[in-house]
Amino acid sequence: MSRLDRVTTTGVERVRRWLRTLREDLCTMRADPLPPFVWLRWFPHGVLFLVAFGVTFGAVAQLANDGGVGPQLAFLIGLAQGGAVAFALWRPVPAWWLSTAGTLVGAVEVHRQLLAGGAQGFTWPWSSAGLIGHLAVLLLLALRMRTRVSVEALAVTALLTYVLQGLWGGSDYTPTGLLAVILCTVVVVLGSALRGRREARAELRQQTVLTAEERARRALLEERNRIARELHDVVAHHMSVISIQAQVAPHLVKDPPEELKENLDGIRQNALEALTELRRVLGVLRSEVPDDLGTGPQAREAAGPGGTPDAPQPTLARLSSLIDNTRAAGLEIRTDVLGDAPPYPPGVELSAYRIVQEALSNVLRHAPGAAVRIEVTHFPDGLYLSVTNSRPTRPAPASPGTGHGLLGMRERASMLGGHVVATPTLHGGFSVSAFLPRDGRAYGEQPERPPFPGMDLIFPTGDAL
Repeated sequence: MSRLDRVTTTGVERVRRWLRTLREDLCTMRADPLPPFVWLRWFPHGVLFLVAFGVTFGAVAQLANDGGVGPQLAFLIGLAQGGAVAFALWRPVPAWWLSTAGTLVGAVEVHRQLLAGGAQGFTWPWSSAGLIGHLAVLLLLALRMRTRVSVEALAVTALLTYVLQGLWGGSDYTPTGLLAVILCTVVVVLGSALRGRREARAELRQQTVLTAEERARRALLEERNRIARELHDVVAHHMSVISIQAQVAPHLVKDPPEELKENLDGIRQNALEALTELRRVLGVLRSEVPDDLGTGPQAREAAGPGGTPDAPQPTLARLSSLIDNTRAAGLEIRTDVLGDAPPYPPGVELSAYRIVQEALSNVLRHAPGAAVRIEVTHFPDGLYLSVTNSRPTRPAPASPGTGHGLLGMRERASMLGGHVVATPTLHGGFSVSAFLPRDGRAYGEQPERPPFPGMDLIFPTGDAL
């Protein structure tokens, strides 16, 4: 095949692809209805129906009175041009074809009247009513369809106008072809711009939602990592104690049998292996987030006031120190402790301390000058905590926090099979209530129990503040 043949074949293929694309875009009956507006709801639809009504009767009057077209044919043409406006609300491409067909039939009939001398001075090939209807259809088409489809419809409209006025022509008429092409171009550009703006805003809203979800997911994962590190540290402490006790036990017995030595040595080896594995997992967790390398703010927060990342994890016994430090920051705090404190698992005490710590941090950030009431109630089934603050006395400054403190509290409680409820009070304050089961076991691991005690305390009103 010669080079000329290859070029010719390539050109033919391009024309075929363009015609196929044009057919797919413009020869379709696909519905694309105009949705109701957010604020105006169906008001634009009502306006377009009024436009359709006006176009229909305006076209009939112009064609019949000034264009010399018969009443029946004028009514059909006007009905096509006006009905296309209403039809474009649901199917813009077929409506554009209907408006184009009505305009073409009207132009042909008026041209015949011009040659017969019955329509001198008439606006041709576009009547004013027909042009208004076609502009409305093109606007709806540009608002609902892709820009390529709108440009193709505009090109066909301009080509039809050029054929009618430029090639076919007539005599003794007022030309409207150039004005029609200019107005149609402006409408298509305007509709495409509005459509692009709407799509950009929709994409921005979607990205905002995705960003918020990603931020919440990241905060959740970071909080889970921190909780896992703390709980693993507690377990690692006990495993170390087991290893030391197994190593010391043979020296506490005079002439211990070999079987006892072997069993204790096996216990010690298993404890050391478990401790090594725990430290390996803990190292992986600490290296997942840059702040979690032991020097960032999260590590310092996990260490507690004045501590280091390797310091012992806080317990309920350190609540008084936490409350004193918070009082020093300017908060008025009242503490009520009810019941005798039984021994709790380390995970329960750690989570209880962190929940109170986070609740007090939220009061400092979001309710400056508020009075705080802390309730610690020891029930037979578990531990109930409540941190309630009154209305703030001054506006809260901008806080750089992530805003996911409540999420972390709920995660801590749910890991232990507990509950956290956060709700505004009736007097403008805020309350955080939590219940942690005494055994510190998750739902699937503990026997079925009635609803946790203190349910009537979950929604305090702040009257006692």
